[in-house]
Amino acid sequence: MRTNNTRAKLSEGKVVFGAIITRYAPDLVEIFGAIGYDFVMIDCEHGPMDLDQVEHMVRAAEVFGITPIARIPDHAESTVLRYLDRGLQGVIVPHVNTVEEAASVARASRYYPEGYRGMGGGRAHDYGIGVSRQESTQWINSQILCIPMIEDIQAVKNLDAILTVPGADVLHVAASDLGQSMGNPGQGEVRRVMREVIPKIRAGGKMVGVGGNSPTDAAGVAEFIKLGANMVTISAWGLLRIGAEDFLKRVDEAL
Repeated sequence: MRTNNTRAKLSEGKVVFGAIITRYAPDLVEIFGAIGYDFVMIDCEHGPMDLDQVEHMVRAAEVFGITPIARIPDHAESTVLRYLDRGLQGVIVPHVNTVEEAASVARASRYYPEGYRGMGGGRAHDYGIGVSRQESTQWINSQILCIPMIEDIQAVKNLDAILTVPGADVLHVAASDLGQSMGNPGQGEVRRVMREVIPKIRAGGKMVGVGGNSPTDAAGVAEFIKLGANMVTISAWGLLRIGAEDFLKRVDEAL
């Protein structure tokens, strides 16, 4: 059974970084593992990957020692189950706006007695080889990261209640949809709300992620970390674009 190294680092008080991958690309998963990123966010909310492709990306993550986490398309219990059964070590769940929704995804992510995730005996359980069902379910429960997204103003208003949900391990605050739910008031106002929400989540005893970060805004990411954010996602495509642009710039300067 595999250890969730991202969860372990979070429990040690460290900040973890993950690349958002929005297409079927096991090689990108491997590259970010080799570079030393902590996790990949396989984006199945916006990306086109099917479940078989997700499973192959999970295998790539396991080979290169990077934690496989997926942003799933919705928060239906059946969706949580089908993605986790691929061997993912965490799910990021979009648009969780109420305490009831948060409690539902937390329970759907874990087996009895912490939840009611449907029982399966596939790769998440090492196919039952060399491990009992009781041992594997207990281990999986201890390693899973359930990550509801706080990306609507309704969720911000319900934050006190959501913070009470056992098993909602990380609350992930995302700037883009949060701004849209606020009527797109501008980046300054959205960041003001995030500056309030991030320390409130940490004070409530939860870990906090931040998304919608610009790869060119290291200072902004650092500000969120200083406020308490300890799980950072960043676009793999954005990082690729910066590297490509920087190479052309440096060649031009050298001519």
